[in-house]
Amino acid sequence: MTNESAVRYSSSEHVTVSGITFIADLAGALFWTEERLLVVSDLHLEKGSSFATRRVLLPPYDTAATLAKLCAVIARHDPRTVIALGDSFHDRDAHQRLDAADRATLNELQARRDWIWIAGNHDPALPHEIGGTVADQVRMGPLTFRHEPTGAQGEIAGHLHPKARVSNRGRSVERRCFASDGQRAVMPAFGAYTGGLSIRDEAFKAIFQTSAFIAHLLGDRQVHRIAASRCS
Repeated sequence: MTNESAVRYSSSEHVTVSGITFIADLAGALFWTEERLLVVSDLHLEKGSSFATRRVLLPPYDTAATLAKLCAVIARHDPRTVIALGDSFHDRDAHQRLDAADRATLNELQARRDWIWIAGNHDPALPHEIGGTVADQVRMGPLTFRHEPTGAQGEIAGHLHPKARVSNRGRSVERRCFASDGQRAVMPAFGAYTGGLSIRDEAFKAIFQTSAFIAHLLGDRQVHRIAASRCS
Protein backbone atom coordinates (compact mmCIF):
# COMPACT_ATOMS: atom_id res chain seq x y z
CA MET A 1 0.00 0.00 0.00
CA THR A 2 1.37 3.40 -0.92
CA ASN A 3 1.57 6.20 1.60
CA GLU A 4 -1.08 8.09 -0.37
CA SER A 5 -3.47 5.14 -0.13
CA ALA A 6 -2.78 4.78 3.56
CA VAL A 7 -3.72 8.42 4.11
CA ARG A 8 -6.76 8.22 1.87
CA TYR A 9 -8.27 5.27 3.66
CA SER A 10 -7.23 5.96 7.23
CA SER A 11 -10.00 7.01 9.58
CA SER A 12 -9.93 7.64 13.30
CA GLU A 13 -13.68 8.21 13.29
CA HIS A 14 -15.89 5.74 15.11
CA VAL A 15 -19.62 5.11 15.35
CA THR A 16 -20.96 3.75 18.64
CA VAL A 17 -24.35 2.04 18.89
CA SER A 18 -25.67 0.76 22.25
CA GLY A 19 -22.15 0.62 23.69
CA ILE A 20 -20.59 -1.18 20.70
CA THR A 21 -17.95 0.85 18.88
CA PHE A 22 -17.32 0.40 15.17
CA ILE A 23 -14.60 1.79 12.94
CA ALA A 24 -16.30 4.04 10.38
CA ASP A 25 -14.54 3.10 7.16
CA LEU A 26 -14.23 5.89 4.62
CA ALA A 27 -15.79 3.67 1.95
CA GLY A 28 -19.07 3.59 3.89
CA ALA A 29 -18.70 0.37 5.91
CA LEU A 30 -18.67 -0.34 9.65
CA PHE A 31 -16.15 -2.70 11.26
CA TRP A 32 -16.56 -4.22 14.74
CA THR A 33 -12.98 -5.06 15.61
CA GLU A 34 -13.59 -7.45 18.51
CA GLU A 35 -15.98 -9.59 16.46
CA ARG A 36 -14.13 -9.05 13.16
CA LEU A 37 -17.52 -8.14 11.70
CA LEU A 38 -17.89 -5.95 8.61
CA VAL A 39 -21.23 -4.34 7.77
CA VAL A 40 -22.19 -2.81 4.41
CA SER A 41 -25.55 -1.74 3.05
CA ASP A 42 -27.38 -1.18 -0.22
CA LEU A 43 -24.89 -2.49 -2.77
CA HIS A 44 -27.60 -2.44 -5.47
CA LEU A 45 -25.58 -4.76 -7.71
CA GLU A 46 -26.68 -4.77 -11.37
CA LYS A 47 -28.58 -1.51 -11.11
CA GLY A 48 -27.15 -0.49 -14.49
CA SER A 49 -28.41 -3.62 -16.22
CA SER A 50 -31.78 -3.21 -14.51
CA PHE A 51 -32.15 0.24 -16.00
CA ALA A 52 -31.06 -1.10 -19.39
CA THR A 53 -34.05 -3.48 -19.44
CA ARG A 54 -36.21 -0.33 -19.31
CA ARG A 55 -34.18 1.32 -22.07
CA VAL A 56 -32.50 3.71 -19.67
CA LEU A 57 -28.86 3.33 -20.60
CA LEU A 58 -26.19 3.71 -17.93
CA PRO A 59 -22.54 2.64 -18.23
CA PRO A 60 -22.64 -1.09 -17.32
CA TYR A 61 -19.78 -0.93 -14.82
CA ASP A 62 -21.53 -0.35 -11.50
CA THR A 63 -21.28 -3.95 -10.25
CA ALA A 64 -17.56 -4.19 -11.00
CA ALA A 65 -16.94 -0.81 -9.33
CA THR A 66 -18.96 -1.71 -6.24
CA LEU A 67 -17.25 -5.10 -5.86
CA ALA A 68 -13.82 -3.52 -6.33
CA LYS A 69 -14.56 -1.10 -3.48
CA LEU A 70 -15.82 -3.99 -1.36
CA CYS A 71 -12.65 -5.97 -2.12
CA ALA A 72 -10.57 -3.06 -0.84
CA VAL A 73 -12.59 -2.77 2.37
CA ILE A 74 -12.31 -6.50 3.05
CA ALA A 75 -8.57 -6.41 2.38
CA ARG A 76 -8.19 -3.58 4.92
CA HIS A 77 -10.09 -5.29 7.74
CA ASP A 78 -9.96 -9.03 6.99
CA PRO A 79 -13.39 -9.70 8.54
CA ARG A 80 -14.46 -13.09 9.82
CA THR A 81 -18.10 -12.21 9.07
CA VAL A 82 -19.74 -9.88 6.56
CA ILE A 83 -23.33 -8.66 6.88
CA ALA A 84 -24.89 -7.00 3.83
CA LEU A 85 -27.91 -5.03 5.05
CA GLY A 86 -30.34 -5.59 2.20
CA ASP A 87 -30.83 -4.27 -1.32
CA SER A 88 -27.58 -6.00 -2.19
CA PHE A 89 -29.09 -6.71 -5.61
CA HIS A 90 -31.14 -4.08 -7.40
CA ASP A 91 -34.00 -6.42 -8.32
CA ARG A 92 -35.18 -10.02 -7.94
CA ASP A 93 -33.33 -11.22 -11.05
CA ALA A 94 -30.14 -9.18 -10.69
CA HIS A 95 -28.06 -12.13 -9.49
CA GLN A 96 -28.79 -13.89 -12.79
CA ARG A 97 -27.28 -10.97 -14.73
CA LEU A 98 -23.91 -11.06 -12.95
CA ASP A 99 -21.22 -11.73 -15.53
CA ALA A 100 -18.64 -14.47 -14.95
CA ALA A 101 -15.93 -12.12 -13.69
CA ASP A 102 -18.19 -10.39 -11.14
CA ARG A 103 -19.58 -13.72 -9.95
CA ALA A 104 -16.03 -15.02 -9.49
CA THR A 105 -15.13 -11.89 -7.49
CA LEU A 106 -18.14 -12.35 -5.24
CA ASN A 107 -17.29 -16.02 -4.69
CA GLU A 108 -13.75 -15.08 -3.72
CA LEU A 109 -14.98 -12.46 -1.27
CA GLN A 110 -17.22 -15.02 0.41
CA ALA A 111 -14.52 -17.69 0.66
CA ARG A 112 -13.22 -18.52 4.16
CA ARG A 113 -15.65 -16.24 5.97
CA ASP A 114 -19.29 -16.17 7.06
CA TRP A 115 -21.48 -14.08 4.79
CA ILE A 116 -24.99 -12.98 5.70
CA TRP A 117 -27.39 -11.42 3.21
CA ILE A 118 -30.23 -9.47 4.82
CA ALA A 119 -33.33 -9.39 2.62
CA GLY A 120 -34.27 -5.91 1.39
CA ASN A 121 -37.22 -4.34 -0.38
CA HIS A 122 -35.41 -4.63 -3.74
CA ASP A 123 -34.30 -8.24 -3.14
CA PRO A 124 -36.83 -9.82 -0.75
CA ALA A 125 -36.34 -13.39 -2.00
CA LEU A 126 -32.60 -13.93 -2.24
CA PRO A 127 -31.70 -17.32 -3.74
CA HIS A 128 -29.33 -19.70 -1.97
CA GLU A 129 -27.24 -20.00 -5.13
CA ILE A 130 -25.57 -16.66 -4.37
CA GLY A 131 -23.79 -18.28 -1.42
CA GLY A 132 -23.78 -17.30 2.22
CA THR A 133 -26.80 -17.24 4.53
CA VAL A 134 -30.04 -15.32 3.95
CA ALA A 135 -31.91 -13.73 6.88
CA ASP A 136 -34.56 -11.10 7.56
CA GLN A 137 -32.49 -9.68 10.39
CA VAL A 138 -29.59 -10.66 12.65
CA ARG A 139 -29.19 -10.05 16.37
CA MET A 140 -25.78 -9.92 18.05
CA GLY A 141 -25.62 -8.89 21.70
CA PRO A 142 -27.42 -5.54 22.06
CA LEU A 143 -27.53 -4.99 18.28
CA THR A 144 -30.05 -5.81 15.60
CA PHE A 145 -29.04 -5.64 11.94
CA ARG A 146 -31.89 -5.14 9.47
CA HIS A 147 -32.64 -3.42 6.19
CA GLU A 148 -35.35 -0.88 6.96
CA PRO A 149 -34.87 1.25 10.07
CA THR A 150 -37.61 1.31 12.70
CA GLY A 151 -35.96 3.54 15.30
CA ALA A 152 -35.51 0.67 17.76
CA GLN A 153 -32.66 0.87 20.23
CA GLY A 154 -29.57 -1.04 19.15
CA GLU A 155 -30.61 -1.02 15.49
CA ILE A 156 -28.20 -0.76 12.57
CA ALA A 157 -30.04 -0.43 9.27
CA GLY A 158 -29.77 0.87 5.73
CA HIS A 159 -32.48 1.55 3.13
CA LEU A 160 -32.59 5.37 3.38
CA HIS A 161 -29.19 6.11 1.78
CA PRO A 162 -28.39 9.05 4.12
CA LYS A 163 -26.49 12.04 2.78
CA ALA A 164 -25.73 15.46 4.25
CA ARG A 165 -24.90 18.89 2.89
CA VAL A 166 -22.58 21.24 4.77
CA SER A 167 -21.40 24.74 3.94
CA ASN A 168 -18.09 26.29 4.86
CA ARG A 169 -16.66 29.61 3.69
CA GLY A 170 -19.23 29.94 0.97
CA ARG A 171 -18.66 26.44 -0.38
CA SER A 172 -21.32 23.75 -0.14
CA VAL A 173 -20.49 20.03 -0.18
CA GLU A 174 -22.88 17.08 -0.19
CA ARG A 175 -21.69 13.62 0.83
CA ARG A 176 -22.98 10.24 1.88
CA CYS A 177 -22.90 9.72 5.62
CA PHE A 178 -23.62 7.48 8.57
CA ALA A 179 -26.42 8.87 10.75
CA SER A 180 -26.34 7.93 14.43
CA ASP A 181 -27.41 9.14 17.87
CA GLY A 182 -25.47 6.50 19.81
CA GLN A 183 -28.49 4.22 20.22
CA ARG A 184 -29.20 3.47 16.55
CA ALA A 185 -27.55 4.07 13.19
CA VAL A 186 -28.48 4.28 9.52
CA MET A 187 -25.72 3.38 7.07
CA PRO A 188 -24.88 5.06 3.77
CA ALA A 189 -25.51 3.22 0.53
CA PHE A 190 -22.39 1.39 -0.66
CA GLY A 191 -23.31 0.88 -4.32
CA ALA A 192 -21.71 2.84 -7.14
CA TYR A 193 -25.02 4.01 -8.63
CA THR A 194 -26.94 4.66 -5.43
CA GLY A 195 -28.29 8.13 -4.67
CA GLY A 196 -29.08 9.58 -1.28
CA LEU A 197 -31.74 11.08 0.97
CA SER A 198 -30.99 14.21 3.00
CA ILE A 199 -30.75 13.59 6.73
CA ARG A 200 -33.02 16.61 7.18
CA ASP A 201 -35.84 14.64 5.55
CA GLU A 202 -38.87 13.72 7.66
CA ALA A 203 -37.92 10.03 7.38
CA PHE A 204 -34.95 10.59 9.69
CA LYS A 205 -36.99 12.56 12.21
CA ALA A 206 -39.21 9.51 12.59
CA ILE A 207 -36.18 7.37 13.43
CA PHE A 208 -34.17 9.66 15.68
CA GLN A 209 -37.08 11.57 17.25
CA THR A 210 -34.88 14.67 17.48
CA SER A 211 -32.31 16.56 15.40
CA ALA A 212 -29.68 15.81 18.06
CA PHE A 213 -27.90 13.10 16.08
CA ILE A 214 -24.60 13.02 14.24
CA ALA A 215 -23.80 12.85 10.54
CA HIS A 216 -20.50 11.07 9.91
CA LEU A 217 -19.70 12.42 6.44
CA LEU A 218 -17.54 10.45 4.03
CA GLY A 219 -14.93 13.01 3.03
CA ASP A 220 -12.06 12.80 0.55
CA ARG A 221 -9.50 11.70 3.13
CA GLN A 222 -11.38 11.17 6.38
CA VAL A 223 -14.78 10.76 7.97
CA HIS A 224 -16.08 14.04 9.38
CA ARG A 225 -18.29 14.14 12.48
CA ILE A 226 -20.89 16.92 12.19
CA ALA A 227 -24.09 17.60 14.15
CA ALA A 228 -27.12 16.97 11.97
CA SER A 229 -28.49 20.36 13.01
CA ARG A 230 -25.56 22.01 11.23
CA CYS A 231 -26.37 20.33 7.93
CA SER A 232 -28.54 22.10 5.38
